[in-house]
Amino acid sequence: MNVKAGALILPLLATLPLGGCFTSTYTHGHVITNNMMSQVQVGSSREQVELVLGSPSTTSSLNGDAYYYISQKTATTAFFAPDIVEQRVVAVYFDDDGFVQDMGNYTLEDGRIVDIVTRKTRTGGADYGFLTQILRGAANPSLGL
Repeated sequence: MNVKAGALILPLLATLPLGGCFTSTYTHGHVITNNMMSQVQVGSSREQVELVLGSPSTTSSLNGDAYYYISQKTATTAFFAPDIVEQRVVAVYFDDDGFVQDMGNYTLEDGRIVDIVTRKTRTGGADYGFLTQILRGAANPSLGL
């Protein structure tokens, strides 16, 4: 085999293990289609909105009542962290009498991605290494190990 053929075949052989990697797409949340959006008009009642769009993902009563329908599409390749491909928030704003006053349709381009807060309670052993935890347990038999 000559050097040119080896230079061409070697990268191809190196990519063979990646042949099993694939991209998966997942949709999360409450997906609202354009057809569904067209059925809700300004002046529709709260009950009509729920009948057409379903129960909202979340609600707000700050500065008037509002329903929010949130959906996200993510793509994951093999073992990598998922990437947000598409995000949509449909907001339905109600007046004081419970009728649709305005609607909003927000996508990724309209704002920023808000990460879900994943707070974790720290445990006492989190600051110590494995050996330190064993020695502390041996020094204190009342821990019931």
